[in-house]
Amino acid sequence: MSDVQTDVRAYTLRLELVDEPGELLRSLRPIAENGGNLLSIFHERGNVTPRGHIPVEVDVEATPARFEKIIDGLRDAGINVIQAGTERYSEGLTVILSGHVIDTDLSDTLSRIQESANASVTDLSLAAPEGTANVSSARISIAAEKGATDVVLDKIRAVADEKELRLVEPLAN
Repeated sequence: MSDVQTDVRAYTLRLELVDEPGELLRSLRPIAENGGNLLSIFHERGNVTPRGHIPVEVDVEATPARFEKIIDGLRDAGINVIQAGTERYSEGLTVILSGHVIDTDLSDTLSRIQESANASVTDLSLAAPEGTANVSSARISIAAEKGATDVVLDKIRAVADEKELRLVEPLAN
């Protein structure tokens, strides 16, 4: 008979790293320090996420308790964890923001969405047919922890209200 907390399992982590020397090593440190066994790394330096960062997929072996410590260690180190295992970000939603999306600091808007309920922006399409100083729109796809979409939507509504953006919510994923 096996104990669920001591069984070693394989997990996949999807990380979003800044494109700077040493970031990959910095992201691996919490895995090693918390007893994770590295299985593989897929570093997609040729691709970038909607926020302009590098997606990295890491496969590790760990007990469930150690895996949770790895996740906490990554977050404490400021590493953006897009997916952890299979359950972490199991709900998705897509919204559209319209107005002066670019002029009101799109990067700030995306960062604030990701701060809520461990949400992650997974895709972004931007349209500015009359130039960046005029009205623009963004279609934003978001992955959120199971049961957290209401919290994420509340955050998006607050940001849209503050920046006087129109919000179309949510589109079916």
